[in-house]
Parts: sequence; structure tokens; C-alpha cells
Amino acid sequence: MDLCIIIKGVSFLLQTGLGVLGNVSVLMAYAHIAYSESYLQPVDRILAHLAFSNLLQMLTRGVPQTMFIFGLHNLLDDPGCKMVIYAYRISRALSICLTGMLSFFQAVTIAPSAGPYLTKLKSRLSQLVVPTFIGLWLLNMIICITSPLFSTAPRNGTAPAFTLNLGFCHVNFHTSLSYLVNGAVFSTRDFAFVAVMLASSGYILILLHKHSKQVRSIRRAQQGTSMEMRAAKSVVMLVVLYTVFFGIDNVIWIYMLTVAQVPGVVADLRVFFTSCYATFSPFLMISTHKKIKERMVCAAGEQASEDSTEKPNTK
Repeated sequence: MDLCIIIKGVSFLLQTGLGVLGNVSVLMAYAHIAYSESYLQPVDRILAHLAFSNLLQMLTRGVPQTMFIFGLHNLLDDPGCKMVIYAYRISRALSICLTGMLSFFQAVTIAPSAGPYLTKLKSRLSQLVVPTFIGLWLLNMIICITSPLFSTAPRNGTAPAFTLNLGFCHVNFHTSLSYLVNGAVFSTRDFAFVAVMLASSGYILILLHKHSKQVRSIRRAQQGTSMEMRAAKSVVMLVVLYTVFFGIDNVIWIYMLTVAQVPGVVADLRVFFTSCYATFSPFLMISTHKKIKERMVCAAGEQASEDSTEKPNTK
């Protein structure tokens, strides 16, 4: 096997393995929190949903991509490609939408009440989470409906023009117009939610700066607010992480829109950088969210205790 293929395969294998492990860990931690506390804060529910969408993204793109690189071709037929590509497009879209939703909800949570409208919005945040989830799912299911229409299993020979060669599947747009229209629709949605998360994060940073001045003199009185501010910092870190990989992804995507035949290495690079957020974001959640970390440490301690009690007595 060629050295470049081995390096590419190992890179995707590590990325997929870490992504699945990290997101499953976050989901299990939140399941334990929901079971023990019977309630999740709005931000926690969004983070759990984000971990689910990231996990779905890794399973529908990272796993088949890795299998294809290691020589397992003809994995999917036409219906299989349509289903997998559709699920991938929705999960990728949800990742950006939920990050934007997360930053907006966090900004509203820590914003000082300065009017009846904002006060009412704050009191209804927990009630708006599920309807917003449903709205985002419906929005992205409608926007991504064209993806299964253009998705097919790979055919023998060279992929035709205006085709995204994913290896395990092809997305053939047939004409330059449909290729550009689909790219424009997806990019418009993505940039709109990036604008929301950047605006919300900018507002959070302003509040964090003001808070840092206040807390020097009234640290004890601001204890509750400090917890919210720590959560806000972790949201900003998630936004920064997404923005970095989003920028790299879109530089490659803009290049892909300018050529009729996309080189395979370019498509692989875009897949890799697109999936980086789904891989690294759960570990950022674990390191910055006290609840998740405590549940994981608790679970590890309980497992170690069970192993020690089950160990046979050799005396």
C-alpha cells in the first residue's frame, strides 16, 4: 500500500475514532446528569444535541471515508449513498446551527436585564429550546433535500464534470448552474449562522470584560454570575474553534466551486478539516464544563471500585 494512502488512512482513522469516543462520552455524561438531576439547563441541552449531531457526522462521513481509503470499495449502492449523504449534510448543518444557537442563548443568559422584552425572553429560554431544535431540523432537512437527488454510488471510469467525488459516493450536480446554486445556498446558510455566533460571542466578550472589572471588588457577591461567565467563556472557545475550521473549510469550498473537476486530494482535505470541529469540540466541552468532567471522573471511580471488589482473593 502506498505510503501517502497509509498516512491519509491513519489520519482519518484517528480523527474518526477520537470524534466518536469524545462525543459518545459527552452524551453518556449528559444522560447521567439528566437521570440523576431530572433536568438539563438550556445550554446543557444544546451541548448534548451538538454532541449528537457531531457523532452522526462522524458516523456518516468519517467511518465510510476511512473504510474506503483502506480499500473497502463498493460499500454503498445508490439508495445507501442517498441516505448517508443526506444524513451527513443534515448533521453537518446542525453542527453550525447549534453552535450559533448556543452562543445566542448564552449571550441572552448572561445579558443584564434591560427591559421587559429581554426579561421575558430570559424567562422563556428553557421553553424555546425544543421548538428551536425542531425548527433547525426542519430547516436543514428542506435545504439539504437536493443532496440525495444528486448522490449516486461510484461508477466505473472517471467522474463526470461538476461532481464531488467522495470516494465511497459521488454527488453529481450535472450542470454548472445547479453546482453553483447548491454551493450558494449552503454557503449563505453557513455564513448567516457564523454571523450570529460571532455577534453573540463579541457581545459575550464585552460582558466578560466588564465582569472582570466588577469581580475584583465584589467577588463573593458575584459568585453565581461567575459560574455563568465561566460557561460563557467555554462557549466563546467553541465558537473560536468552529470559526477557525470553518474558515479553512470555506477557502477550500470556494476553490472547489471554481473548477469543474475537483481533485480527490482537495476533497479529502476539505472532509478532514470539516470534521475537525466534530472531533475536537467534545474534548473542549469535557475540559471546560465542570458537570461533564465530574460525571466522567465519577464514572471512572465507580468502575475502578467495581474492578477492585471483583478481583479474586489470592491469599
